[in-house]
Amino acid sequence: MTWTVGRVLRDHNAGLYLGGVVVSGFGSSAMWLVAGIWVKSLTGSDSLAALCTFALWLPTLAGPLLGTLADRTRRRPLLVGTSLGLGLLLLSLFAVDSADRLWILFAVLVVYGAVGVVHDAAESALVAAAVDKDLLGDFNGLRMTANEGMKLVAPLAGAGLFAAYGGARVALLDALTFLLAAGLYALLRVREEPPVREATGWWERTAAGARDLWADGRLRPLVLAGGATMLLAGLNGALIFAVVDDGLGRSPGFVGVLYAVQGAGSVAVGLVSGALLRRLGAYRFAAAGTALFAVAVAARALPYDVVVLASGVAVGMGLPCVLIAALTTIQRETPDSRLGRATATANTLMFAPNALALALGAGLTAVVPHTVLLPAAGACGVLTAVCLLRAAP
Repeated sequence: MTWTVGRVLRDHNAGLYLGGVVVSGFGSSAMWLVAGIWVKSLTGSDSLAALCTFALWLPTLAGPLLGTLADRTRRRPLLVGTSLGLGLLLLSLFAVDSADRLWILFAVLVVYGAVGVVHDAAESALVAAAVDKDLLGDFNGLRMTANEGMKLVAPLAGAGLFAAYGGARVALLDALTFLLAAGLYALLRVREEPPVREATGWWERTAAGARDLWADGRLRPLVLAGGATMLLAGLNGALIFAVVDDGLGRSPGFVGVLYAVQGAGSVAVGLVSGALLRRLGAYRFAAAGTALFAVAVAARALPYDVVVLASGVAVGMGLPCVLIAALTTIQRETPDSRLGRATATANTLMFAPNALALALGAGLTAVVPHTVLLPAAGACGVLTAVCLLRAAP
């Protein structure tokens, strides 16, 4: 494990990428939490506060279209430009000082989400060209570790900064992290040829990424399994308050503890994912993680603190496996000229079900006990893992 992590960190481009992920991820994690708190403090409305998350997720539905932008220009300038643009855009939030100006915040969040889709697609494509292919699994795992690690510390820092100085200062912090990330991306050593202009229209170019995913027998099962797993993850997330309140009899604040231990599990698996991918292969690694996630989700139905806490760690360890396996395989198998849109399409197929299941789960939990829904979700997860193993080449 230490050897593979060291190889990535010693790689010039991989190290710079991870530095950018850490600094921008810190600001993003802080801002995403504070946006809801900001809206709540100005309006007192829980529904409007919840719309912040919806605004950030909404552009994911247009992932295939937005991902095409990452194939239309060189990726390193695009990463630098989008980071600088977001940094400047966030400064407009200094104008949000009353409820009637919240439209500025929501507009910024939608643009934030859209630029994030383009940024992720460009990053995935450039990483595939700039980082040794043998290190892609290690890099994607460490990227997961960096993201989840920031989620453990940044929200607390953001909430404290908001309480002391207000939302505009958190926006300034996020802007500064994007400016720093832009500087790190500018230092990347990678030669990029100008993209070849395609004669087809925008829709045809967008559809080419989806065709790559669907036609490739190695990619399609992993992406579909990722979508199915994230659907179950959304249902699991929607039931977390029922687990804490009805199952454990604890206050809602205990949810924060469960999210923390889940994040710790994701940090841990990210450190070893590269080695496990090499040892097990993408399909067995993804199937093992999905099975662990499924068993952990089912175990949350048991009304015991220690079981629910352990299941939180296991969910954090199991859930990322199929996502890391799918992304790494896409980077290795997809032609560079279509990698941006293929990545964005895969992200839409894998992450959009999560948002759908959050809404579906909120409705189901009102009529079906979580002690029924969680074991059912676990059984579906085990079935997904079995199907992955059967589809393995």
